Amino acid sequence: MDPATFTSRKTGQLVRITEGGVHAFLPDTLPIRHFSISPEVSVAVEEAAKELGRLDGHGQHFPDRAKLLAAPLLRKEAVLSSRIEGAQTTFEDLVLYEGANIERAVRQKDNREVSNCVKAILFAQERVKEIPIGKQLMCESHQLLMEGTDDARVSPGQIRDKQVHIAREGVPIEDARYVPPPAYDVAPLLENFQEYIAAPDVLPFLVRLAILHYQFEAIHPFCDGNGRLGRLLIVLMICTKGLLSAPMLYLSAYFERRRGQYNELLLNISRDAQWEAWILFFLRGVAIQARDANQRLWQLETLRTEYKRRLGNTTIAAEKLVDELFRLPVMSNGIARRVTNFTWQSARDTVRRLEDAKIIVLVSGERKEHVYVAPEIIAIVDAAESTPAPEEARQVEFDLEAPPEVTQAT
Repeated sequence: MDPATFTSRKTGQLVRITEGGVHAFLPDTLPIRHFSISPEVSVAVEEAAKELGRLDGHGQHFPDRAKLLAAPLLRKEAVLSSRIEGAQTTFEDLVLYEGANIERAVRQKDNREVSNCVKAILFAQERVKEIPIGKQLMCESHQLLMEGTDDARVSPGQIRDKQVHIAREGVPIEDARYVPPPAYDVAPLLENFQEYIAAPDVLPFLVRLAILHYQFEAIHPFCDGNGRLGRLLIVLMICTKGLLSAPMLYLSAYFERRRGQYNELLLNISRDAQWEAWILFFLRGVAIQARDANQRLWQLETLRTEYKRRLGNTTIAAEKLVDELFRLPVMSNGIARRVTNFTWQSARDTVRRLEDAKIIVLVSGERKEHVYVAPEIIAIVDAAESTPAPEEARQVEFDLEAPPEVTQAT
């Protein structure tokens, strides 16, 4: 991290550390100083809020099904949030791993990493109903996120007690792109972070949310998993603010396709207080992903209706299995028995009804029971977002070819 790239406008202090004899960056506490809302930001705030309102209208229209239909989007978020950090598991890999313990990812540890991300998201969404967003919730969620890691330096659920740096795998701290604050500064920075969440502020909430995401990533409070946890906090704060009645918005798809821009904009805040560029990027992401989620939820709702049509005179058991497919689009006789509490034969007969209706297709018959997936659900969830403009497409292609940066303990 070259001190020469930090201007007099930097949003913190460069402090010399003993590790490598380099500087770390100590971000200023919140609220940020000398920031005013430009007309462009105001327009972007209005657009993002409008799209969030439309998305929430979907949840209001289908209050009993919003959480069910959003479940595949949650898992897609876990896949993409982990992909930003280097995991290679696909959405179908994940559902087969979670539902049938089938390992199909190139690296088996990636399946566990993404499944842990699902567990952490689900846990945090329930836990935030009991305690505020702060250090305790972060640590408890991080414990699940990093459960079973092979790296003893990660310390699941523990605020870091060592220096870390952000760089390509194996790059030393001397050549790191970013060096977060020393470990002894993390606790007071987190206290300030939690206070700012609850404190009154003249800034619009979505602008504050963009600021909070930057601050969390700048603090980098854990030895690993900060990116995934920081992105998880976004939807938690939106829901606790009451902008969404159910967790239906996730930004990792937007960030993952623009990985290089995402990283550069965050770093430019530290270097030169370029808040507006980041805030506009963030707000546009909220608007884009809200529209995208709304479209996918309507497609899933339409597909659910279509499944009922295909089944004809359906039974309660078959309807239960259809709903289970939206929660996790994988099926087997064992899953059917658990969901319906039927005998083995009755469960198998119901699964066959779904197969005959072309709702599920066989993907594995080599184990003691057949395993199926729901390809149409997977296709809706896996479909790419709208084609980017040509100049953005070039950026995306470059971003995806670049290896991810990782947090490394010093």
